[in-house]
Amino acid sequence: MAPPAQSQRSASPSQPSGKSEVSDLKSQLRQLAGSRAPGVDDSKRELFKKVISYMTIGIDVSSLFGEMVMCSAASDIVLKKMCYLYVGNYAKVNPDLALLTINFLQRDCKDEDPMIRGLALRSLCSLRVANLVEYLVGPLGSGLKDGNSYVRMIAVTGVLKLYYISASTCIDADFPSVLKHLLLNDPDTQVVANCISSLQEIWTLEATTSEEASRERETLLSKPIVYYLLNRIKEFSEWAQCLVLELVAKYIPSDSNDIFDIMNLLEDRLQHANGAVVLATTKVFLHLTLSMTDVHQQVYERIKAPLLTLVSSGSPEQSYAVLSHLHLLVMRAPYIFSNDYKHFYCQYNEPTYVKKLKLDMLTAVANESNTYEIVTELCEYAANVDIPIARESIRAVGKIALQQYDVNAIVDRLLQFLEMEKDYVTAEALVLVKDLLRKYPQWSHDCIAVVGNISSKNIQEPKAKAALIWMLGEYSQDMQDAPYVLEGLIENWDEEHSAEVRLHLLTAVMKCFFKRSPETQKALGAALAAGLADFHQDVHDRAVFYYRLLQHNITVAERVVNPPKQAVSVFADTQSSEIKDRIFDEFNSLSVVYQKPSYMFTDREHRGLFEVSDELGNLSIGTELTDTGVPGHSVVANDKDLLLSTSEKEETRAPNNNDTFSAPAYDSSLISIAASQGQSDLMSSSITVSGNATSSFAIDDLLGLSITAVSEPAPTPPPPSLKLNPKASLDPSTFQQKWRQLPISISQEYSLSSEGVRALTTPQTLPRHMQNSSIHCIASGGQSPNLKFFFYAQKAEESSTFLVECLINTSSSKAQIKIKADDQTASQQFSSLFQTALSNFGS
Repeated sequence: MAPPAQSQRSASPSQPSGKSEVSDLKSQLRQLAGSRAPGVDDSKRELFKKVISYMTIGIDVSSLFGEMVMCSAASDIVLKKMCYLYVGNYAKVNPDLALLTINFLQRDCKDEDPMIRGLALRSLCSLRVANLVEYLVGPLGSGLKDGNSYVRMIAVTGVLKLYYISASTCIDADFPSVLKHLLLNDPDTQVVANCISSLQEIWTLEATTSEEASRERETLLSKPIVYYLLNRIKEFSEWAQCLVLELVAKYIPSDSNDIFDIMNLLEDRLQHANGAVVLATTKVFLHLTLSMTDVHQQVYERIKAPLLTLVSSGSPEQSYAVLSHLHLLVMRAPYIFSNDYKHFYCQYNEPTYVKKLKLDMLTAVANESNTYEIVTELCEYAANVDIPIARESIRAVGKIALQQYDVNAIVDRLLQFLEMEKDYVTAEALVLVKDLLRKYPQWSHDCIAVVGNISSKNIQEPKAKAALIWMLGEYSQDMQDAPYVLEGLIENWDEEHSAEVRLHLLTAVMKCFFKRSPETQKALGAALAAGLADFHQDVHDRAVFYYRLLQHNITVAERVVNPPKQAVSVFADTQSSEIKDRIFDEFNSLSVVYQKPSYMFTDREHRGLFEVSDELGNLSIGTELTDTGVPGHSVVANDKDLLLSTSEKEETRAPNNNDTFSAPAYDSSLISIAASQGQSDLMSSSITVSGNATSSFAIDDLLGLSITAVSEPAPTPPPPSLKLNPKASLDPSTFQQKWRQLPISISQEYSLSSEGVRALTTPQTLPRHMQNSSIHCIASGGQSPNLKFFFYAQKAEESSTFLVECLINTSSSKAQIKIKADDQTASQQFSSLFQTALSNFGS
């Protein structure tokens, strides 16, 4: 019996059957290229679809370039579109093939069908091959004068593409003047809108080098052009209206009548169905009336209804964008929206990001008249199944309380949260109760009565546990079990992974010691011993500080650690008023959504010292210094390379081995040492570091640290002078690896002389100067006023390396220096050498 026949499957367009598939396509296209048989266009379409399909999935079909061009010689516009797509894709990677397309694209630019003329002109401008610029000028000039508006619209955009390929060719052909003429005279509004966009971009870039271009850019904001565009604004598309309104927002009116005329012309735009148009109009109204306080407040009232309508009628994404703008306005004028707080209640079907923003809105609009209703609504959200929203609602309640609105009722609500059997609710409530007690200490009795019933074993979140520990230390005299709770936490010191909690625990047990010393004495000894042996630098340093403070004088220690507290009147705002004003200036942009100015997420030179942004490939490597003994290197940036990053996380630095204090090892048996002296005995003994060994270490015996007395150490001899290797070398990859691994040894700010700042205008002057001190530059970059340099140096006697990041601001004449070193004991000496060399720069 014969085996069953294999099922024959046709090759899928997205799955070529073999290497011969492209060759088969080539032969079929060649056969159809000159054919005039009926239905040939349909056959070409099927073949073109296969070619585009292969190209889309990454198969190289560039060998079909000639056949594709020959087959495009037809009147079928679908074939033309697919051919233009193919040509545009391969022209970028293979400029030689692009030459084959010039003739047929120029021919199509003269076709009778305006659609084909426009498509051909767009494809011709999209080739973006510098060698073909001369072939663009003629078709662009014809396209700008074309009788069809679609062709003119494409030609206007093509002028901008030409400018980016060759700015000089675009300017020499006088295309900007033609665009300006079309802007004022073309009957088609889409052509006018494209002219506005192209001219703004061209003249903005040209204004940096040409005064004439700067004047032309200003003419766009002249009164005749602005009023001409405003009178035609109803004819524009929604996108074009936003473009016109963005231009009008930059216009500076001559007087108040001018302002009112513009607002009257745009009044109906506030009722537009498109949210982008409404926001753009809102920006115009707000910016025009900034200098007119009364009118500005009336503008808030006028724009309120349209914006609230957009929030409730649009998609969640639109609601979020509009809410972000409303939040900015509420922060500037909260009373305007105080009666509309119900618009910001959360709906059950809204996404989390919208709900969170609405909670921020409710916090911002709260005042004496609406606090009760808002807090009642927020308390309902605390039981929400969406845990992030439940947390945010509790925080919102606390923020309202800190604004001094209806504090009595809010404190009662927060205390009810503490009694709820939900860990995340209890955790958030504890943090808020701590802040409330800092501002309203008179509520301590009621709060502590509830907090005292909470077991620390049930609190797992670090911030909540830190808040509970703070209250145990601050109000230990009112909490009967406070010393014993703290003692239990100290017993589990090694199991506590949060440095924040360990820091609070040290401070709390110190405070408790001064209030209830007999019960806290051994707990303090155990806490100090554990802190001194802690791997975290901050915890270790605080334990050393407290230990030495107690050695010096008990009374002084109490005044430092447990002074009389004053209520906190105002909590720090997360954003400065300057940042908020900057965001307001960028109204109707992503700055409002991100809640940060645009330079913080667009301009690399201004992302700040703690933003990971720069890449090594964008900096110039010091290859110019090869003649003086510094080897040049070619450096390639990796995705996550932080060589030129200014963000450093030093949370787990090892303790400094140079500290003159030697920490005793922590022994858990210290906790079993019994207290043997009361508070009266403790406060009567004034212990100082100087003196005989017995009194010097009396505090150690008292706290159970069991440190044996040692003689006064001899003065440390001065370190030997540091000598650097003048012929040091370091490859960039090693620099990069060391920069990521080593901790920051020194971070300082130096001042530059005025001569040094002036010398920075000449390239490579600073690297050459520093090389005279055997400090070599491996990379440099940035633009004035923010310059960035990376240096390295090596010891003359050994291969120990120093790495330096130097950020120079020429406007302030300041240099921010970060030093990392293999041998941190020599960091200070190297810092002195570096500062000396930098101070001599320019002299």
